[in-house]
Amino acid sequence: MLAKNLITHDIPPLKTSDTGLKALTWMEEFKVSHMPIVNNVDFLGMISDADILDMNAPEEAIGTHNLSLSRPFVYENEHIYEVIKLIYKLNLTLLPVLDKDNRFLGTISMNQLIKSFAEMSAIKDPGGIVVLEMNPNDFTLSEIARIVEGNDGKILSSYITSSVDSNKLEVTLKINRTDLSAILQTFIRYNYTIQASFHQSEFIDEMKDRYDSFMNYLNV
Repeated sequence: MLAKNLITHDIPPLKTSDTGLKALTWMEEFKVSHMPIVNNVDFLGMISDADILDMNAPEEAIGTHNLSLSRPFVYENEHIYEVIKLIYKLNLTLLPVLDKDNRFLGTISMNQLIKSFAEMSAIKDPGGIVVLEMNPNDFTLSEIARIVEGNDGKILSSYITSSVDSNKLEVTLKINRTDLSAILQTFIRYNYTIQASFHQSEFIDEMKDRYDSFMNYLNV
């Protein structure tokens, strides 16, 4: 999935003629802390709620203030992983998307990013979740797939994260079976460490709780 597929057109960009107060109103309405400033199709930079609160006269046009704006963006053909990495690294709530000629196309919101990643990760598909923990040198996706397929299962999606407390990897598998008993037993027989397993309903409940917690954080 590419950045151009993640663009939301629900959040309009600001213009230099817009006031700081208007920007704050929009930020509150759209539940974001950043907004792009665009004149025609030229992306000038991102303004944050902190920038506006530091203004001496927020009722005046943004263009009249001497602002040092950051210019984070991705190009339209960059992968969703690059989008996630940049949003996480810079702690953004919106990320502008430009075309190859550096023209502004729109923004990617955190809300849209979460929904798109959930769809890409096959979260909506029926099945179960298995989380394995292992040393990086022990990771072989082909062997993991062989174990799953040997029990009449199929890996719908997978992703790898680094463990916070160790140098080990966490491998999360979405499998097209709700009954994971045979698959889990085989993983144990091959000396895999199973960190967690979920039936579909349990996993959706946990993801919903995390999503609701995140949205509550944005609403604060």
